[in-house]
Amino acid sequence: MGISSSMNAGVSGLNANANKLATISDNIANSQTYGYKRADVDFASMTVSDAKSPSTVGGGRWFTAGGVRTNAVWDVQEKGALAQTNNSTDLAITGRGFLPVSAVSAIGQPTADMPFMLTTTGSFSTNADGYLTTPSGLVLMGWPADANGVVGSYPRDTVSGLQPVRVNMSSVAVEPTSQVTLNVNLPTDDVEAGATGDPRVVTVEYFDNIGGSNTLTATFLPTVPAPGNPRSNEWTLTLTDQATGQSAGDYTLTFSDVPPNAGGLASVTGPVGGALTSSYDPVTGDLMLDLGNQQITFGLGSTSATGPQHMSQLSSTFSSVGVSHNGNAAGIYTGLSIDEKGYLHATYSSGFSKVIYQIPVADMPNPNGLRVLDNQCFALSQASGSLFLWNAGEGPTGGIEGFAREQSTTDIANELTQLIQTQRAYSSNAKIIQTVDEMLQETTNLKR
Repeated sequence: MGISSSMNAGVSGLNANANKLATISDNIANSQTYGYKRADVDFASMTVSDAKSPSTVGGGRWFTAGGVRTNAVWDVQEKGALAQTNNSTDLAITGRGFLPVSAVSAIGQPTADMPFMLTTTGSFSTNADGYLTTPSGLVLMGWPADANGVVGSYPRDTVSGLQPVRVNMSSVAVEPTSQVTLNVNLPTDDVEAGATGDPRVVTVEYFDNIGGSNTLTATFLPTVPAPGNPRSNEWTLTLTDQATGQSAGDYTLTFSDVPPNAGGLASVTGPVGGALTSSYDPVTGDLMLDLGNQQITFGLGSTSATGPQHMSQLSSTFSSVGVSHNGNAAGIYTGLSIDEKGYLHATYSSGFSKVIYQIPVADMPNPNGLRVLDNQCFALSQASGSLFLWNAGEGPTGGIEGFAREQSTTDIANELTQLIQTQRAYSSNAKIIQTVDEMLQETTNLKR
């Protein structure tokens, strides 16, 4: 009973340490595999209960060796160091969480029928059909944006809203101008008695809905007071679209010369006349100009000292160097970039950048309970719990970093140390079997 159980214990020890050796071998083999999570084995003792053996508080008179068993485990939560690359769509997560992926072979099936997988890193690039895929056959999943680059509201506790990320590599994009900021200083000398009364003109380029370049002029005509009168602090603003020759009418701008808004706008009235529709909001400081098929907001500045300030009237020279606008001419697709919040941007030759997808970061209560798959991928299981799709960098999740890959969590020095320990343990268990064999031989010799 005791000797035979010793033999069984030795055999189980050999098997257990063989499993340990297998994980060490796999870890070393994948020490250069991006996204690999180190494997290990958990040793657990086995107890054999003998009902015929008398038992006391301290145990029975006879002991039966139960041996040992092992369970393979992966520390999926452990993060490897990030390595920098030269590919903008090499992706890694800077903290907790996983990227949603599926199989390239499943593209074309309904999302609900596509195999859903998770990975912590991937080297993605566009294939011939424009899908963002890896060499191992994975496709990145994300929420699509609309034509204006806005990502809608999608369910967070299900993958039903996710779609394979696909890029139109032959697209041409236009960003019409929608905002102009008039950071202009009008000199106080121009509204003093005796001034010439010459207008100050600012020319602003804008892009229309088809990417054409046009110009708008903002003409500031000073109100010159009669000799002997104080400065007027008043200007007449006229906005004119040079593409059509039409104007928005005249606005009267009055500036303050007393604190707390000295040099800032005191009032804006108008418009008077003009063919183009426009309106001014004193709270936001914006003047909206309707060109018919395009609206442009001009940032003049608020009439409140606490509101946005853009225009000024100070004892200085005329300055319009701070005038700025958005918008770009038509540009062809040149590449992709991703920000830390998971927004995937398509970039164009004009310098325009547009959000086309949002890549969420998946998390679950027990990442170590995920089922381990090939290609450094994982699948949900009952042990892992249900997933939740976060905006990257929010909640418990890390941000998404481009130009980066997560390295293997294998520590070669640690694995080699364990290799020596496992070899010794294996030899010791083999010695048990050898010893039991010799003892059984002695028992056999008793018959002689």
